[in-house]
Amino acid sequence: MTAATGTRPDRPAEVGSVFDAIVVGAGFAGMYMLHRLRGLGFSARVYEAGGGVGGTWYWNRYPGARCDVESMQYSFSFSEELDQEWNWSEKYAPQSEILSYANHVADRFDLRRHIVFDTRLTAATFDEVENCWRVETDRGDKVSAKFCIMAVGCLSAPNRPHFKGLEDFQGPIYHTGEWPHEGVDFTGLRVGVIGTGSSAIQSIPIIAQQASALTVFQRTATYSVPAWNEKLTPEYRQSIKADYPALRAKARARPTGFYFPFNMKSALEASPEEREKQYEEAWAKGGLPFLGSFGDLLFEKSANDTIADFARRKIRSIVKDPKTAELLCPDNIFGCKRLCVDTGYFETYNLPHVDLVNIRATPIDKITPEGIRTTDKDYPLDIIVFATGFDAMTGSLLKIDIAGRDGVKLQDTWSAGPVNYLGLQVPGFPNMFTITGPGSPSVLANVILAIEQHVEWLGDLLRHAQAQGITEIEAHATAQESWMAGVRDSADRTLYPRANSWYTGSNVPGKPRVFMPYIGGVGRYRQICEQMVADGYKGFRFEAKTAAAAE
Repeated sequence: MTAATGTRPDRPAEVGSVFDAIVVGAGFAGMYMLHRLRGLGFSARVYEAGGGVGGTWYWNRYPGARCDVESMQYSFSFSEELDQEWNWSEKYAPQSEILSYANHVADRFDLRRHIVFDTRLTAATFDEVENCWRVETDRGDKVSAKFCIMAVGCLSAPNRPHFKGLEDFQGPIYHTGEWPHEGVDFTGLRVGVIGTGSSAIQSIPIIAQQASALTVFQRTATYSVPAWNEKLTPEYRQSIKADYPALRAKARARPTGFYFPFNMKSALEASPEEREKQYEEAWAKGGLPFLGSFGDLLFEKSANDTIADFARRKIRSIVKDPKTAELLCPDNIFGCKRLCVDTGYFETYNLPHVDLVNIRATPIDKITPEGIRTTDKDYPLDIIVFATGFDAMTGSLLKIDIAGRDGVKLQDTWSAGPVNYLGLQVPGFPNMFTITGPGSPSVLANVILAIEQHVEWLGDLLRHAQAQGITEIEAHATAQESWMAGVRDSADRTLYPRANSWYTGSNVPGKPRVFMPYIGGVGRYRQICEQMVADGYKGFRFEAKTAAAAE
């Protein structure tokens, strides 16, 4: 598969250095964690596999990549000056602009000198004698730190299908999650795209503009609503900036972590005419807020059926060929797989050179030197694009050889699915923390706001530990059990677990089927964390140099 980056610059390995904290990842989580640690006076080193900051926005450069949360809310809120000085150009910012923002943050807060780029962490081992984490990298670094903070991202381990004959294909193969920085020119070429999730839905309309023939291989149809993206006027930006703190406060209180008008009425109690009017108005506004049309859509299957029926009718009205339209109509629960936001996705299938292949009916048999062979036909191709998503939430962590107390591996601890306390720490792995890990709202929210909450909570904890001479912080097993039961109960009150999605790991063969994020919302989650602190960090065990262990 074609690599996303070129040769890494040479540098000598670092051996023996000791830090207060090691942070893994220089996306938004790693950058803010570093900024917070420096403010506390901690020495810190960040290791980043990529050649620059930005995390998912560094790697995901595929055509059409952009955020599905409105730009004015998909940004840091910890600095009012940063809020005021940065100007987003579009309602939904493209990847290039979000990456520019990440670079601006790194420069503005002088973060780069503490980050080692082009370096992937390979192992992290807890030393029980020295009470520290010893880490190793693929560049030969061997350093240690009191705290190890995983900011590896929820969507940063590409899911690469293992088709027969993959190595035989004579043309280039790309994955949307590892896109070449120089871009790809599809002009006049026959292109095959495997997958119809978010990255495919964003990239397919752009690829279709260049390719001479585009074949989309779809296993599962996906719901998508129009973005109705547009340029932001100076007047609109200024109206938001005039009272940014109030908008941020409203966003923090919302389950999704971003603010939009939400109709709490029941879809089932509305008349068919009222529902149709509500859905039409919400469709005309577009974006993820479409799910806020009624308050019971994610809780009652019969209510969900009404919005699913509406979305399918929209698809049928857009796609001219009835057979293709039916293939594009999902038969699953609306919004319980990641809802997509698009610009001209369904319209693309009206183009004469775009073809849709149902690989649920005729699966891909193998990759041939000339293209893709399904069980009934050969498709000659010049380029193949894998838009197959990620090993979400756990993949990036489990790629690292992490060993905690008594040498127990995280991979073994999570063999039946991820477990932890509040999505922040796993018992048996003292002084190691995860930012927006499984068991927290993370991917079900505006992730930057979720990141800020985690980083600020962890910063307060580390300041407390510093003041009290605490050398070891570890979650209790009983706290983990209670929290994970709550995560499961919250999910089971909704329709989410009934859908096969990457939220449950169903997109990765062999991965345990567990609903991984906390579905109670960032507002409720923040309250839980605040109450836990008020109760003396209930659920954590502290060991201090000079004080008795605190509960």
